[in-house]
Amino acid sequence: MKQNYPLHLTLFFLTLLTTLWAGAFWGGHPVSFSSLPLFISSLGTGIPYSLSLLLFLTVHEFGHFFAAMRHRVQATLPYYIPMPPLPFLLSLGTMGAVIKVKERIPGTNSLFDIGIAGPIGGFAVSVGLLVYGFLHLPPADFIYSIHPEYLQSGGLEVAVPSGTLVLGKNLLWMGLEYLIAPKELPPMTEIYHYPFLFAGWLGSLVTALNLLPVGQLDGGHITYAMFGRRGHALAAKAFLLFIMLLGFPSFVELLLSWLMPEALALIPAVMLRWSWSGWILWSFILSRFIGLNHPPTVHDHSLSTGRVVYGWVAIAIFVITFTPVPFGVT
Repeated sequence: MKQNYPLHLTLFFLTLLTTLWAGAFWGGHPVSFSSLPLFISSLGTGIPYSLSLLLFLTVHEFGHFFAAMRHRVQATLPYYIPMPPLPFLLSLGTMGAVIKVKERIPGTNSLFDIGIAGPIGGFAVSVGLLVYGFLHLPPADFIYSIHPEYLQSGGLEVAVPSGTLVLGKNLLWMGLEYLIAPKELPPMTEIYHYPFLFAGWLGSLVTALNLLPVGQLDGGHITYAMFGRRGHALAAKAFLLFIMLLGFPSFVELLLSWLMPEALALIPAVMLRWSWSGWILWSFILSRFIGLNHPPTVHDHSLSTGRVVYGWVAIAIFVITFTPVPFGVT
């Protein structure tokens, strides 16, 4: 099919620019506009983060694209989505990338292959980034070059202020952390200053979100191909209920903090520890915009044994990359 190469390239280079910008910010070197050389130099500090995140997105989306080509399904090249760093958002520099399938997918095999190719490739990149990041940590005092106020206030252990962003751990992170046992590993309040670890963490989070067995997400394609329309519908409703329950305690806490702060003590602390209010927003997006149902393929048929094995591998990847509380604050 005919591709809009100028548009794809423009979006890619804009996303390269915005991720360089975001990487410089997270690395403690905000972009300077005082002069062109200083602007270029400050952007350059964002290269590790930018290239790591773009590698993940590119491998994920081209996995889908090449699988579509293999099955002779018309699909666009990836549309990269740039996102300029904004002060009121978690500025990652991008909102991801997508391809668009231009025709109805002909059969269950092609649906499965197109759906699974992206998460498998992206997961491999995420693991590689995390392993590299764990094995190549800078010295422990690196964090004081970004936060000298920590050193002045008694060290990292006691100086992290209230309201600091905390990244959550998943089973993949905990497993690699245990196996590699990296020295000088910073706390989860500082991971976003370490570009390879941060990009790998983001990659695992995005992989899990894509593997949710809902609608036409990658996990929805895989679930539909493995378990059929009824199995997919059951899984979609079950996971929608699951993430709503996961987000409900912290959502109630958020409402009470505005309306009845004195009632906050009624919510058990253990419930809040394993809850993230963002899942309520995600449940709304999934149900209202993405949709729970999956359109049928032209021909539904049983998968081969090999594909079923890969399907269970994808489910295992979802389990170890899913983060119950991706973001929190101290």
